[in-house]
Amino acid sequence: KGHILQVDYPEEYNNWWKVEPRELIFKQLVKVPINKNVINALKKAARDAHSAIIATDFDREGELIGMDAVGVIREVNPGLEIKRARYSAITRSEIQQTFQNLEEPYEHLAEAGRARQEIDLIWGAVLTRFISLTSTRLWDNFLSVGRVQSPTLVLLVQRELEIRDFKPTPYWQIKVRLKDGGEEFEAFHKTRRFLRKEEAEEVFARLGEEGLVTSIREVERKKAPPAPMNTTVLLSSAAKLGLSPASAMNIAEGLYMRGLISYPRVDNTVFPASIDIRGVLLTLKASPQFRKMAEELIASKRFVPTRGKKQSTDHPPIYPTDGASKEKLSPQEWKVYDLVTRHFLATLAEEALQMTMQVDIDISGEPFYISGSRIVREGWLRYLPYFKSADVILPQLKEGEKVQVLNKEILAKETQPPPRYTQGRLVEKMEELGLGTKSTRHSIIKSLYDRGYVVGNPLVPRETGIAVASTLIKHAQKISSPEMTAELEQDMDRIVEGLHQKDQVVGRSREMLDEIMEVMEKEREEIAADIRNGVREDEVVGKCRTCGKDLRIKRARKSRKRFVGCSGYPQCTEAYPLPQKGKIRSTDEVCPDCGTLRITVINKGRRPWKLCLDPECPTKKELVGSGRKSKRGEN
Repeated sequence: KGHILQVDYPEEYNNWWKVEPRELIFKQLVKVPINKNVINALKKAARDAHSAIIATDFDREGELIGMDAVGVIREVNPGLEIKRARYSAITRSEIQQTFQNLEEPYEHLAEAGRARQEIDLIWGAVLTRFISLTSTRLWDNFLSVGRVQSPTLVLLVQRELEIRDFKPTPYWQIKVRLKDGGEEFEAFHKTRRFLRKEEAEEVFARLGEEGLVTSIREVERKKAPPAPMNTTVLLSSAAKLGLSPASAMNIAEGLYMRGLISYPRVDNTVFPASIDIRGVLLTLKASPQFRKMAEELIASKRFVPTRGKKQSTDHPPIYPTDGASKEKLSPQEWKVYDLVTRHFLATLAEEALQMTMQVDIDISGEPFYISGSRIVREGWLRYLPYFKSADVILPQLKEGEKVQVLNKEILAKETQPPPRYTQGRLVEKMEELGLGTKSTRHSIIKSLYDRGYVVGNPLVPRETGIAVASTLIKHAQKISSPEMTAELEQDMDRIVEGLHQKDQVVGRSREMLDEIMEVMEKEREEIAADIRNGVREDEVVGKCRTCGKDLRIKRARKSRKRFVGCSGYPQCTEAYPLPQKGKIRSTDEVCPDCGTLRITVINKGRRPWKLCLDPECPTKKELVGSGRKSKRGEN
């Protein structure tokens, strides 16, 4: 069920208009019940109990959930004995062993979770209210700012601005098509980039009709098997297979709860000696898809996995805990289970061997080359073929052999900007910079989509996201830098180690935020102007069919109701009503029935739905029939 309590501000601070955001920094927080049914059930069960066992996930959040439950229990039974069941897989043997070796609760771990809760609430509430009030973006259109979310957004925006500012440099390549007997192939000039077209043309003009193979070099390279899988590797690998980090984590948690894989929220990449690797392989014999692979590794006595660079004692790396059948899992579940299992098997396999070859060819005194590679021993790649590169087979050539030049051409090219972040690469980058934790990175990325700050994959920041991030970079450098949030994460780790107290870490974070707010309050007007100018482009839903100017989302002066109006007003009075709840997104689509623009409406807890702007459109009747109100565009 997750958390039963959450921290919040007392009710008197709920009104955004009546309380200055900075006032919230040093206010006392309160605990609020969020699952009263579970709380009542705990109290009822505790009255006649003599002991209780915390068996939640063993991490910050799990320990916090457990200790919050202990607090509730002790309200009715103060003397109750409390123990901790610590496990990493929901299998019969591990659960039996865990309950035979119960431990004391890890209160430092829970305190770190409490610190995270309080810091995230304080920073999120203060900064979100300040930015939203300053820019008058309220209700469904509020602008979210967070301790981890914002530096992650800044990372994406900085890359986007780098792409926009990128000025391509032209260069030229020379490519030739050659023939050896009956086989044709391509080669390139060794000057891979001619920066002057005239130089490329001079070389091109010298090329004759024949080439000479001057050298053939072959190099055998070893490809080491991967380190054991942690959360970052799971999410980034799953992203390459088409699963978002949030989806992959959700599926992995489901597989864990069914006893098919170990706990999926881990940093560790070193298997402890306590994990019976041979036993894991024996369980995989129950899987029709992995029986043969498991038997091969058992027969070859390969029971020593690779070791990664990150070692911790909370949980082992992610591995399969039972043999699953493809037929009994959904396609998405199988995709994650298959990835986890194959990765585990690959850590036990031998190195792969790849042969790379380069052939040098002289054409009229100009150096050309062709290169290729092939796998000569599959090794671990046999078990984990997802990311295996395709062989590039070269023709059978010999030194001193002559080849015929069939065709030659100059290719005009340009340097390319750095690529945008994919979801998988962003997870890796967040880990590199210390942004978030193994348990939160996937949800941070999802929140950027949910807030309307980014779209697509690779992630493209929308103008609102760019405006918020650019404002933070300009006026609150500390919030926008990964160093600040990474430092707070390290402080929370020190709470776990018993080196810091929770109140000390939370107090320090309050002081940091107060310093930031002191500067931002002085620059309030400039911040308002920067954000308003930036978000204006996101308010455009399309072009007016009457005058051709932008149609924008506006608000009526008296009622404050939103609507779509032409930016050419008062000369053009084209206008359409809008739903008053939910987020509005442009679609670049027109209604097939009436030709008016369509928008997407996003309501919390519902699927996004598309709506024609014209209130008289026949499609509105379909919406009424489906139970969704459409009169004057309100719902």
